[in-house]
Amino acid sequence: MNQKLQEIIKNSTFQVQEGIYVYAKVAKKPECDKHFMVSQDKDEITVVTKEGNLEDLDLIERNKEDYKLIALNLSVPFYAVGFLAAVSSAIAKAGMNILIVSTFSKDYILVREGHTEKAIKILNDLGFNES
Repeated sequence: MNQKLQEIIKNSTFQVQEGIYVYAKVAKKPECDKHFMVSQDKDEITVVTKEGNLEDLDLIERNKEDYKLIALNLSVPFYAVGFLAAVSSAIAKAGMNILIVSTFSKDYILVREGHTEKAIKILNDLGFNES
């Protein structure tokens, strides 16, 4: 990792969000207010939501895994070349898989619920500060 990226990460934080999250494929687009993410493309509608919100969805299927959502608050969103590669590489080297969601001002990673502490340690080792 280059020095510029190390400095950006050092000035960035992460926060583990409350609750357990699931990925669901649904038959119709739900109201967005209750859910972390609703995404629709030509093939499907995907919802990332807290486990307790599943009953409100017209569920086709859900991923069998439960996830923890970790917000990555970058000090300079959009301009941290290699940031997601550094995070995903470090987590992959530890034998873990992540799912990534990016919004306008934040990036989020979803890690299997049982891997949360390991992911926190990796983020700390990279230089992130927990907020």
